[in-house]
Amino acid sequence: MTTYLLAGGGTAGHVNPLLATADRIVDRHPDAAVLVLGTREGLEARLVPERGYELLTVARLPFPRRLSPSAVRFPGAFRDAVAQTRAVIRDRGVDVVVGFGGYASAPAYIAAWQEKVPLVVHEANARPGIANRLGSRVTGYVGVAFEGTALRNKTHVGMPLRREIERLDRHAARAEAISYFGLDPAKPTLLVTGGSTGARHINATVSEAITVILGAGWQVVHIAGAKSEVVDPRLAGYRLLTYCDRMELAIAVADLAVSRAGSATVSEFSAVGVPAVYIPYPVGNGEQRFNAKDVVAAGGAILVDDAEFTPDWVLHGLVPILRDRALVAEMAAATTGSGMLDGADRMVDLVDRAVEERAVPDDAPHTPPTDDSPNGKIDTDDLS
Repeated sequence: MTTYLLAGGGTAGHVNPLLATADRIVDRHPDAAVLVLGTREGLEARLVPERGYELLTVARLPFPRRLSPSAVRFPGAFRDAVAQTRAVIRDRGVDVVVGFGGYASAPAYIAAWQEKVPLVVHEANARPGIANRLGSRVTGYVGVAFEGTALRNKTHVGMPLRREIERLDRHAARAEAISYFGLDPAKPTLLVTGGSTGARHINATVSEAITVILGAGWQVVHIAGAKSEVVDPRLAGYRLLTYCDRMELAIAVADLAVSRAGSATVSEFSAVGVPAVYIPYPVGNGEQRFNAKDVVAAGGAILVDDAEFTPDWVLHGLVPILRDRALVAEMAAATTGSGMLDGADRMVDLVDRAVEERAVPDDAPHTPPTDDSPNGKIDTDDLS
């Protein structure tokens, strides 16, 4: 029996590919033992036990970027997290560590290196985070969702997708989706979503311009998020939801989407052929713009800056697209050609290869961190 320790979490962008990979490991190796290392604060605290996997936790330790009391405490706390993870690896007989970024991953990467256990890393974003840049230094097995991701030793595996998306037949599911959302089967559907928590600016713009969109002959499924301030105008053809627990049906019915460009969203839409107008989140390190780069280049999506996504842009930018059904069909074909449905299989192939070759992290072709690095003296500029 092989024991896998999957590390990562915090946001859906880390947790969902972790769970998709865990499910595929169990599909392929029914006698496998799968453990998950995360934090008590992240989404994994709820989603991992719900999926039936054992969750082990370490402290949530953001990398310090400036001098502060937390930065002073960081080295000791990080050292403790590494020691805790090393104990898990030894006590539970872990054969391979698989990391997906997020707060729990960095201690797992150093622990795997110190315990000489094979390590595999998956990076979901086109612009990698600090933890995975660290991880790529201590292993030759790095899977990336986007081909242009700049990481050492990378293999383009795509995004491990949820089963509901991976197995989705949009044509076959359309009738169920129409009934589920109460839509008109004769009209095309625009899906608007900002992710699990919504996107205030997207919500406000679509709400203000909704009559223009409906007037173009389309209907709208608008998933506004749990914190939405949008008031439902109760117009024919407009379905406003704060949350959708059948997201695969929303994707099945969508002829075009307006969305943030999170890595999971871009990967899911591209895999099943949903063209989109992507509005990257304007805060952070800009990874969402890079996530959409390939599908935009292929002609399957367009990119609009958050500040430019206004009711006026909807009128002069979006409505002409909605009225050009041939263009939307061309975008859908281009989107399908840029996506990958078998990311989970490709990722588990990479994990299996690491296990079979018994490749340990200090076999990596690049110099691993010095002994000071696990103690917190990590030069984040050097990891870029």
